[in-house]
Amino acid sequence: MSSDQNNSFVEQSGASDESLQQAHARALKQKPEKVHGYAAFPLVLLGIMCTLIFFSSIYLAHYSAHFDPLIFNENQQPSKGGPVVPEITQAMRGKKVFNVTCIACHQVTGLGVPNVYPPLAGSEWAQGDEQRVIRIVLDGLNGPIHVTDKDFNNAMAPLGGALKDEQIADAITYVRQEWGNKAPAVSAETVAKVRAELGNRTAPFTADELLKIGGK
Repeated sequence: MSSDQNNSFVEQSGASDESLQQAHARALKQKPEKVHGYAAFPLVLLGIMCTLIFFSSIYLAHYSAHFDPLIFNENQQPSKGGPVVPEITQAMRGKKVFNVTCIACHQVTGLGVPNVYPPLAGSEWAQGDEQRVIRIVLDGLNGPIHVTDKDFNNAMAPLGGALKDEQIADAITYVRQEWGNKAPAVSAETVAKVRAELGNRTAPFTADELLKIGGK
């Protein structure tokens, strides 16, 4: 290759580099400047989503009844009032006590165990004088007893040391109003009064002793 050809190639190369630099400079001038901060549209969209979540939470808190299976009704219309709170009755509290302390002997049906533990359902003792029932629960029962035309001879352990007055009153109330039984509720104050009258007694009652207390 001649010297003239080399010089021509160098000039073309230099011209090419220069033209590339000029094109690059023009591209930089045409490129939009970077906008500092955040774009408005995403912020607006985020704000709308947060607002929807906030008001949805308020709606659920007022009209979902807290999704309580005892009171939730999918067909119930929204109420203008506050959330409906189910009333907890004395018998409902007593059922919990019964399920822990009494169910093993007297069963969930209240029918007891044949020839072993007497029934509470339809029992004249359970629905009879509250003074007798309270004493049975506080100090226990031992010996023969006639319940619903059947004879039983076993022992019931005293529960006075394990249960508070309110728990005993609740459990007795549950027994007196469950399985078709219809008898008045028993108050914790009555249980406390009987407990005080019994004092330091530790012996279980017999049916004969109980029949001397109260009415029929």
